[in-house]
Amino acid sequence: MRETLERAGLHGHDGQPLHYTPHDFRRMFATEAVTGGLPVHIVSRLLGHKNINTTQAYLAVFDEELVRSYQTFLDNRRTLRPEAEYREPTETEWRDFQQHFHTRKLELGECGRPYGTPCKHEHACIRCPSLRLDSKARPRLLEIVANLRDRIDEAKSNGWLGEVAGLQTSLNEATRKLVSLDRARERQPTEPVNLGLPVIVDPRP
Repeated sequence: MRETLERAGLHGHDGQPLHYTPHDFRRMFATEAVTGGLPVHIVSRLLGHKNINTTQAYLAVFDEELVRSYQTFLDNRRTLRPEAEYREPTETEWRDFQQHFHTRKLELGECGRPYGTPCKHEHACIRCPSLRLDSKARPRLLEIVANLRDRIDEAKSNGWLGEVAGLQTSLNEATRKLVSLDRARERQPTEPVNLGLPVIVDPRP
C-alpha cells in the first residue's frame, strides 16, 4: 500500500502524501454502500459487525449528503402517495401515535402489532404471534411455563376442565415461544461472518 501510494504521487489537501491502510477500504466500502442506498443493517452484516453502532462509526457521510439523499427519497415517495397522507398530524393524533409505542412494552419483550390496529388476543400476549421476545426474558418465560403446568395440574385435580383447556393453549404457545427463542440464540454467530470481498463482474459478453 505504501509503495503504491508513493509511486502514484498522490497528496492530500494539505500537500502531504496520502496514507492508507487496508482497513480504510472497509470504511470506504461501508460509506459508498450506505450512500448508494444499501440499508446500514445489511452493511453491518457484510462487515461482520455484531453491533450496528460499530458500523455507524465506519461511515464518513457528510451532513449535506445525508440531507440531500433523504430529501430525494421523500420527493420520490411523495410522488407515489396521496397528498393527504402528508398533512400535519393533530396534537391528538400525535399523542395517540406516541402512546401506541409506549404501550407496546411488555414483560417478555415487545408487541409488534401495527399502529391503529386492535389487540386480537385480548392482551393474552403469551398466545400472540405479534409478541417479539427479548432474549433476556428467557428466565421469566421458564417461570411462566412452570407456573402454567402447576395450574393445569391444579385444575385437573379440581375438575375445572374449562380451565384446563385454556391453560393448555397458553402452555403450548409459551413452550413454542421458548423453543423458538432458543433456536434463535443458537443461530446467532459467535464470531463475525466473513463474506469475502465483493466481486465486480463485467455484465457485457
